[in-house]
Amino acid sequence: MRVTEVRVAVVVVTYNSERLLPDLLAALGPGLGALSWHLTVADNASADGTVAALRRLAPEATVVEMGRNAGYAAGINAGVAAAPPHAAVLVLNPDVRLRPGCVETLLAALGTNGTGIAVPHIVDDAGALIPTLRREPTILRALGDAILGARRAGRYALIGEVVTDDRRYARESVTDWAEGSTLLISRECWQRCGPWDESFFLYSEETDFALRARDAGLVTRFAPEAHAVHLEGDSRHSPKLWALLTLNRVRLYRRRHGLARTAAYWFVLLAREASRALLGRQTSRAAARDLLRPAKIREVPGPATVHSAG
Repeated sequence: MRVTEVRVAVVVVTYNSERLLPDLLAALGPGLGALSWHLTVADNASADGTVAALRRLAPEATVVEMGRNAGYAAGINAGVAAAPPHAAVLVLNPDVRLRPGCVETLLAALGTNGTGIAVPHIVDDAGALIPTLRREPTILRALGDAILGARRAGRYALIGEVVTDDRRYARESVTDWAEGSTLLISRECWQRCGPWDESFFLYSEETDFALRARDAGLVTRFAPEAHAVHLEGDSRHSPKLWALLTLNRVRLYRRRHGLARTAAYWFVLLAREASRALLGRQTSRAAARDLLRPAKIREVPGPATVHSAG
């Protein structure tokens, strides 16, 4: 079936996501409201019934079978490439549930001059706010996280990367970047800054894209009246995933700063993870171990180093 130009190309990356699909798909219609849209799903070689479920539950969708676990960024790029012509791309995790009218509100925010990415107000499945807004990574912010913890440090712009002040989530604002589960990206932004960097495989790819967009004069705008629910993944509980997340933070920082500053940033992250490893955190133990292996930081993450994405 040939699909003509749509207002929004919805792009979802799946990996063993069969159980998440019914609720995801049920929420798309209300979430996109009166907008014209088309769903494209890039599947990273799921071993469950994800692809069969997609073809049964959403026969009009475009399904791109990657043939391997290619990573989140690669899935997004493949999905956008396979999507029909569009005015904006909605990048969506399979464990996100859009609330009615969410994307229409995001699209209005995207129309604000100089905006390249619009993001919603996100809560977890219990209705608690998820602090999704982020400031650019710096040595001082990494140090604030190490000493005070992300939540306490995040109340202060100078020393916190995660924006944790609830008042910031009650009003529209511009942020350096936002977590990548739900992003509406303008066609102009994608054309000027895309594709996403596939070398990250998982984690920091959305940071890299948003910072490159900001470098190009296109900001990330938070729209508090747009709402979504994110069931969230397991990076905080998986040693392998937390180690990859930490390594990719160093790799991203190195791309934007000199060797001396990167060494200082690496040292602060190592101190944070080592101190928490001493408290018995297995995730931090894995991260500290990998931070002490230079080859781990240099290598391009992929299926050989982690086995779940999407």
